[in-house]
Amino acid sequence: MNELVVVIDFGGQYNQLVARRVRENNVYCEIYSYRTPLHEILARHPMGIILTGGPSSVYEENAATCTAELFEAGIPVLGLCYGAQLMSYVLGGEVRRAADREYGKTETIFDTTSPLFEGIPDKSIVWMSHFDYISKLAPGFESIAHTASTPVAAAQNRERKLYAIQFHPEVLHTEYGKEILFNFVRNICGCRGDWKMDSFVESQIR
Repeated sequence: MNELVVVIDFGGQYNQLVARRVRENNVYCEIYSYRTPLHEILARHPMGIILTGGPSSVYEENAATCTAELFEAGIPVLGLCYGAQLMSYVLGGEVRRAADREYGKTETIFDTTSPLFEGIPDKSIVWMSHFDYISKLAPGFESIAHTASTPVAAAQNRERKLYAIQFHPEVLHTEYGKEILFNFVRNICGCRGDWKMDSFVESQIR
């Protein structure tokens, strides 16, 4: 049975690209809607879970959401953009609307002592696309990246292997996005990278 990383889809535009980036690290990946019951996802025994971006605000009524149990399953979780805000919000942090949208290529300062940012420069360009921001960290989290206008561009609870990043590592505009996803999938989740894309193609054809 292949090692698995699950992408939970919150309606973002880059969901397929996130899954593709995981597979480029020779790790099998499946996408599930946020409406999928958590027990069904956990029954697949994923080694890691990635929460995607989304079009709404986490504090809106009827916004796409998840339960705190997702973060208590002992599985590494990486939240991207909306997924980062959702992780913070569900676990007791605060998310607010910014005065101005942060959009486009943005210089970001990284704490490279974090396992998520191992081996990348302490300053590089990322792709931002958000109105909301994490205004207060959830208990047990610390900021591990910031920009001129965003004090929490990324956060971690290292002990629980929970990581939240406000930018999009899956797009090529983020200079070291592939390295960040490699660090999560291979180093933090512990996937060996023994899956091959051609075996996936063969199984789909069958």
